[in-house]
Amino acid sequence: MLKILAALAVLALPTTAVAQTPEPEPVEVMILGTYHFDNPGRDLHNARIDSVLTPDKQAQLEAVVDGMARFRPTAVAVERVAIDQTTMLDHRYPAFTPGHLLTNADERVQIGYRLAHRAGLTRVYAIDEQEGDGEPTYFPFEAVHDWAQANGGAEALAAMHATIAAKVADLEQRQRTRDVGSVLAYMNGPVPAAEDKAFHYALMQFGAGDDQPGAVLNGRWFTRNAEIFARLMQAAEPGDRIVVVYGAGHASWLREMVQTTPGFRLIEPDDYLPEG
Repeated sequence: MLKILAALAVLALPTTAVAQTPEPEPVEVMILGTYHFDNPGRDLHNARIDSVLTPDKQAQLEAVVDGMARFRPTAVAVERVAIDQTTMLDHRYPAFTPGHLLTNADERVQIGYRLAHRAGLTRVYAIDEQEGDGEPTYFPFEAVHDWAQANGGAEALAAMHATIAAKVADLEQRQRTRDVGSVLAYMNGPVPAAEDKAFHYALMQFGAGDDQPGAVLNGRWFTRNAEIFARLMQAAEPGDRIVVVYGAGHASWLREMVQTTPGFRLIEPDDYLPEG
């Protein structure tokens, strides 16, 4: 009986008496989805973007980075493939000087490097994933197009193209008439994110039976974004505050991964972008 009472007494001890391992500080991640400033022509539909090297656009970009610097980032991550996959550090950033802002329109330089330099950071990560030689593409749209043409889906696919073309035209108009900060604020809002996901998911209507090119495209696109986020996870340190500067087509997937991963906390950029 005495042994039983002793055991019960131990169980009744306050939980604070039991040593607990403190939880690591969460990694705060700000995803900034952006348009491609230098017109690289890599997307299915490409916008014609005015030069960001003009004095007006440079002042607007300074305002963008001024706002984002209030987040006090400890690292920046950009859409580039790292040469050294063990460190994932961006091999081009160490050569950056402010003079490059007047000659290189790339958004990785204009926002990512500008912000890192402003914050005095050495950690700029290159976390992108691209298929290697002989590997299947991460966006196998041609197979979707071919299936639609052969199976009565050409009209439905053309309507989807028209919707995207209208969005591209809207972006061209916005970046021409609004400041960079307000364009980025709109692009990172809930409507573009929902529309982007809806476009990809609608592609799953193109397929039948064992031939599912729309579903395969979604799976491959998710895989690329999962590999991007995996690199971000592996580079992050407890308590980090990381700004991720990436093409807007990746933003909704990366946000969702940050939101649903233990130890990570999503920070939306709207409170840090300048008001237009």
